[in-house]
Amino acid sequence: MNIVLKQFFLLTCAVCSLINLKAQAPAWHPSPGHTETPIWPGQPPEGKPAAGPEVDITTSKDPLIAGKPVIRLGNVAIPTMTVYRPKDRNTGAAVVVFPGGGYQILAIDLEGTEVCDWLTSKGITCVLLKYRVPKSGPYPKSPEALEDAQRAVGLVRSHAAEWQVDPHRVGVLGFSAGGHLAAALSTHFDQRLYKPVDAADQMSCRPDFAVILYPGYLALSEQNFALNPDVPVTGQTPPTFLLQTEDDRVAHVECSLAYYGALKNANVPVEMHLYTEGVHGYGLRRTALPVTAWPQLVETWLYTIKVLPE
Repeated sequence: MNIVLKQFFLLTCAVCSLINLKAQAPAWHPSPGHTETPIWPGQPPEGKPAAGPEVDITTSKDPLIAGKPVIRLGNVAIPTMTVYRPKDRNTGAAVVVFPGGGYQILAIDLEGTEVCDWLTSKGITCVLLKYRVPKSGPYPKSPEALEDAQRAVGLVRSHAAEWQVDPHRVGVLGFSAGGHLAAALSTHFDQRLYKPVDAADQMSCRPDFAVILYPGYLALSEQNFALNPDVPVTGQTPPTFLLQTEDDRVAHVECSLAYYGALKNANVPVEMHLYTEGVHGYGLRRTALPVTAWPQLVETWLYTIKVLPE
């Protein structure tokens, strides 16, 4: 009996060890050939303790997007960037991508890696920012996500020669909360929110252009959807592309409309595309709805503003 109990005990320990190893495994990691690098040399500013290990909170009950699940990455305490290089020709342009997720999680594949695959196929260097969540924004309620965004753009410019990037053609692209983050960075680039830590923080963090897709937090519903004063548009705000659907009940159409109006009034070059259907959170996964053709619209716009060469 003692032998049987001993064997059962050892088997139980082995099973528990496997479960523990699985729990400690990263919830997400880049595809082979890409390296995830922390953006801060030490503890990130604010230094809030993590709520727990990074975890994919997606369950079988969550809706599928274009027939596929979404990786919903939570508890990101150590922000990182992953560089995706162009697959064939290099145009010299670069885009830092901000996935959405309500500043609670990151839709790291739907609005992250899949976008980088598209951008690199067009000759654009893509930098996927895994910024801190949850409760890391919107600025100024919480500064962490905007700090990470400022730091990431400065890092891209500091590596411009190494990555064969034109430092004057570095833009941002964001979805939902990531779209708000792109707008926040577009209007808060003149001063870092944190104490500079190295030479990368001496570089400008102003995007040269911004692609903002179904953004939230840009208008105040309690003030008849007036522009949120925390995104103070000026003539220095970069050229912007906006995409929105009228039936979006997560990020209301008024957010995009208010931001568009402010850009227009400030004489900032802006292009907006408004569709009837599409709701929210489709990324660039193809559906039967016309809105999912937006990547071609963005590509055309990048040629129009001379980010992509003829």
